[in-house]
Amino acid sequence: MSAPTGDLPPHLLHVLPNAHSVELIGAFGGKLRHTLVTPDGALPKGLRASSYIKPANDFPALNGMKLPGRMQKLARAMTPFDLVLTHGPDALDVAMAHTMFKDVMNLPALIHHEDEPDTKRSLKLTWYRRIALGKSAGIVVPGERLEEAALVDWQQPMGRVKRIGPGIDTKAFAKKPKRDGFRLIKHAGEMWVGAWPEGMEAEGVMMLLRAFAEMAPEWQLIVLGEDIRTNAVETEIDRLELVDRVYFPGIPRETSRVVGLFDIFVQTEPARVFPVHMAEAMAAGVPVLGLRDGETEHLLAQANREWLFDRGAQSTLAANLRSFAEDKQLRSAIGEANRLRAVQELDKAKTTAAFRRLYASAMKREF
Repeated sequence: MSAPTGDLPPHLLHVLPNAHSVELIGAFGGKLRHTLVTPDGALPKGLRASSYIKPANDFPALNGMKLPGRMQKLARAMTPFDLVLTHGPDALDVAMAHTMFKDVMNLPALIHHEDEPDTKRSLKLTWYRRIALGKSAGIVVPGERLEEAALVDWQQPMGRVKRIGPGIDTKAFAKKPKRDGFRLIKHAGEMWVGAWPEGMEAEGVMMLLRAFAEMAPEWQLIVLGEDIRTNAVETEIDRLELVDRVYFPGIPRETSRVVGLFDIFVQTEPARVFPVHMAEAMAAGVPVLGLRDGETEHLLAQANREWLFDRGAQSTLAANLRSFAEDKQLRSAIGEANRLRAVQELDKAKTTAAFRRLYASAMKREF
């Protein structure tokens, strides 16, 4: 699989790449060349044009009628490359063109990436995926929910579906952050419950507030993220008399300087996509209280899984918070188990290596 000495590095076509693609391009360095198809024709933030990285200025439009002539143009545009990487449902026409003309035009291998479940269930889109991905070399999904969709709904062979989550810089999160390194200062004697709701639903935050209200006064609740502080949430904080114990500092510039200050991390809603903030808490050695769903259970260390709760189970959440709050040794043991699990399964170096192996195997060429 090694290229002959003196050959140019393999050339990859990225169709609608995401932020993780930018990280991978940086990690692979000069071992690959990259051409990127983006919605506005510009390179994504974090990338600069060079002889190895350039935008695809003349690539055919991704939207339009699925006519043979248009599909043939898309297929022909793939021919100069060694590997095609498509991302999300808006890139499926490229995958369909690849399936239609792969053998006739001797097209390079194609690997499709899906990062988020569909917002609305569409039978038409499901059937389109089944056909469009028929000759792909791999389908990359970050978590259990999309893996199940790929295997069951899209009817893809098990060997074609690859579950690779976004990597976490576990070394950065393992360092204990300074108490004053964030816009909030963690004072001596304070204990922090942290949360970072990944959806816009207030239901989980309200339940967390009511459960947290039963904790001792030295405990503070830190809720990260945007648009969390709704009128309903403010009203509940006032009713529970928690005004001086609940904080909404927004989105931190460097997550690793905050998450490690948490003594407990709470995830109040189901993980629709890969729960990256929970994974960061694990890497920081923090015990987690989260909803019992397949995604969360798969990620957490075995010792932490018995502390999950069902949706709407406020009494269970409150009881688990009290148990964690009263037992520092328990928090430490579960947090350490989570940290080891994150290092073993979620470390960025390992996920990057998994992508390297997948791409090299599809091209039948090492890099």
